[in-house]
Amino acid sequence: MNTILLQPTDVLFFRDGRPMTGSLAGHGAAWPMPNVINAAFHAALHRSGFAKEAHSHRRGARGVYADDAQRDRKFGSLVTAGPFPVKDGNAWFFPRPQDLQDATLQPGLLPTASFDSVQSSLSDPLEYAVANRLPPSKESGAKAWLSREAFETYLETASSTVTPDKLAEHMVDDSAFSDREHSIGIGIDPETGSQDGKSFYSAHYLRLREAWQFGVCASAEDKEFKHEQHGKDLITALLNGGRHQIIVGGQQRVCSAKSVAGVAIPLPCGKTDGFKKRNTRSLVKWILLSPAVWPSIAADARRNINAHPGGWLPNWINPHNGDVLLKAGDVARGESESREAWRQRTRQQGNISAKLVSAIVSKPLVVTGWSLPDEGGANDSERNGGAKSTHLAVPAGAVYYFEANSPEDAAKLAAALNWHGSDANSTTIKNRRSTLMGEKGFGLGVCGTWEFFPDVGGRSTQ
Repeated sequence: MNTILLQPTDVLFFRDGRPMTGSLAGHGAAWPMPNVINAAFHAALHRSGFAKEAHSHRRGARGVYADDAQRDRKFGSLVTAGPFPVKDGNAWFFPRPQDLQDATLQPGLLPTASFDSVQSSLSDPLEYAVANRLPPSKESGAKAWLSREAFETYLETASSTVTPDKLAEHMVDDSAFSDREHSIGIGIDPETGSQDGKSFYSAHYLRLREAWQFGVCASAEDKEFKHEQHGKDLITALLNGGRHQIIVGGQQRVCSAKSVAGVAIPLPCGKTDGFKKRNTRSLVKWILLSPAVWPSIAADARRNINAHPGGWLPNWINPHNGDVLLKAGDVARGESESREAWRQRTRQQGNISAKLVSAIVSKPLVVTGWSLPDEGGANDSERNGGAKSTHLAVPAGAVYYFEANSPEDAAKLAAALNWHGSDANSTTIKNRRSTLMGEKGFGLGVCGTWEFFPDVGGRSTQ
């Protein structure tokens, strides 16, 4: 994938679904969601003039498609990851895992074994509550973002070590790289493109501090696009080895996009083996680097689909007993493999022997948007435009705790959950564990290990 730095040329506007009327400012200074950056690159590809040379595909999704004659969709191969804050072009930062409660890299929250899940209101299928091993305090010394080196030290990987005396420079809050600015605007008449002379609004804007950029990974390998210099990669051709202006967010705000040559995917790498054990079970935890969307699924006996509540619980977890439903082994579809053959092969592979036993999940994020009218749309919703479906996403930093039946199953689970699979030197993102919008950068995560509360020093639950 291409590693790209986005440098804003002005303040940026990333509003959510809340209104911008009266005293409401629209909350436009939030850190952008992955789908916003993906949409920016998608729009840039349409403006580039590559559409005539790119592959066309049908409208629709999840088995509901328009006729073959309506193959007018473009750039379906676009996949992105990010954005993440980057300092000086090389120091990448990632959301803090939610089990860190102070200014160290030692988890303050741990699952406790001395807990009766039957007599509690703990959500199914969880077995252990999470307890705080730190003294009570009204304030948390934990910062919102960790550098890649600090994140890997927290995960107990051997690739990086951050010493305590240098820890401060590896942990930052939002205020270290961004400011929120307030402004008053005047409404625009959509027919004339000029001020309507009657409506006013207030808005918040995001301004990045000097030396900070948005870090993004992106690629678009198109099977019909052929460039003399850049091959099939539409993103490489778009940037053409230099800078390119990309509109990001609302109000036509511009960023300068620059590809960083020769850089591997800068995301932190998770553990692939060596997980701690308790009795015969191996202890694996999974931390989200980006938000994930797991929708509610209705039962469908005809298609052999069971109901699933979704929400905070991944759709690949059995909601009744916590069993992991992911398949062990290679489940990637081959380039020449038909969809039916791929499905038949994956059905025959066994599940990973592991179960979800605990979790730390904070308040959900609202993922929404707005579609412009499209006269050639496949349905009334596309033709008329309007608000997109609203989803609630589990925020980055959420922690999920698993017990695997053996070290071998723990390694298989890590290979299925790490964004890089079992290869810490992977040049591609292999796993995106969000049911929806994985191609837009949702559902990226890394694995670490954990231990029970009574097994560490400090306060006891007894």
